[in-house]
Amino acid sequence: MDEPKLSPFALTRARIMLLALGALLVVIAISTSLGGINAYQQLREANAAATQAAPAEAGAAQSSTENTAP
Repeated sequence: MDEPKLSPFALTRARIMLLALGALLVVIAISTSLGGINAYQQLREANAAATQAAPAEAGAAQSSTENTAP
């Protein structure tokens, strides 16, 4: 006859949906604060350019020390 009262912490479909949307909002906020996916791609490109330039600079520095050695 009388339906049992739901606990205030019972997970219903509506509450699960609200929790999922809240988690999605938190993920979006963190992603935005970290610069998004474009910043990550730019970081990877800068790292690749730096690692390619580093051996060339090291080789140039080594050859200049060989030329100046007595």
